[in-house]
Amino acid sequence: MSVPVRETSSNNGMESKQEMARSLLKTSSMSIRTKLLHKTGVSLYDTSHGFHEEVVKKKLQQFPGGSVDLQREDSGIGILTLNNPSKMNAFSGVMMLQLLERVIELESWTEGKGLIVRGAKSTFSSGSDLNAVKALGTPEDGVAMSMFMQNTLTRLMRLPLVSVALVQGRAMGGGAEVTTACDFRLMTRESEIRFVHKEMGIVPSWGGAARLVNIIGNREALKVLTGALKLDSKKALDIGMVEEVLQSSDETESLEEAQEWLKQFIKGPPEVIRALKRSVSSGKELCLEEALQNERDLLGTLWGGPANLEAIARRAKFNK
Repeated sequence: MSVPVRETSSNNGMESKQEMARSLLKTSSMSIRTKLLHKTGVSLYDTSHGFHEEVVKKKLQQFPGGSVDLQREDSGIGILTLNNPSKMNAFSGVMMLQLLERVIELESWTEGKGLIVRGAKSTFSSGSDLNAVKALGTPEDGVAMSMFMQNTLTRLMRLPLVSVALVQGRAMGGGAEVTTACDFRLMTRESEIRFVHKEMGIVPSWGGAARLVNIIGNREALKVLTGALKLDSKKALDIGMVEEVLQSSDETESLEEAQEWLKQFIKGPPEVIRALKRSVSSGKELCLEEALQNERDLLGTLWGGPANLEAIARRAKFNK
């Protein structure tokens, strides 16, 4: 027979706090969309929508070239680089697959707080590699690729990391759409963002139009899309597409500037920054009642936790 062990009051207190958080999560009447925001690794489309991911992956694997590279800094900032400079960092099929792989890595990076998405060699991305576009020429292929990239970029957008697109050179077509999956955008002076889809006889299909409306409003978005407007750094700043125009256009210096800009928003414990990002994501995507429930649930995971107790202790010491 095992001997019962007396638990300390601190252990009891910690367990009760954890139980409170768990009970809050269990009792929430969450919609499917709310559950998607609670979980990482959940995609928009699956077989119930006629989307067969493994089939799409096999097709995309046929178009090699370039890479999507991820560097994780001790500061809690990840640097995601679109690397296909010979084609202005256009997405090959393999790069689309690698983008999903890097997003999955970031979903499990619990120490992460921020993310910078950039292109190699001082340009962002020119969109899809035309070799893949030409080969995947049927409407069924186009829709399947659209669903794949919408899945990936929605997961990127929902990462519990404060994300910034660093736009150097050109962000065109699909490249422009990728910038909208980030929380913020920074541009160098000579750079431009342009949704050229109209000139290709299509609409944005990686979720860019819907996200663009959230960023600049429906009227400006309609102008940008129907006019295929060239958004230089001044115009983009004026309409609220970007937060700031960087001083340097040098590849290394502009990355350093972007990191310093981002650091002001990620000071603090990772669990707090990540929860704040999740709360804003729910406020953006959910109805008010569901967003409030999600906010409550997030609080239950932090209240009485290490960061909260340490902050209270600091304030108490300061106020003596």
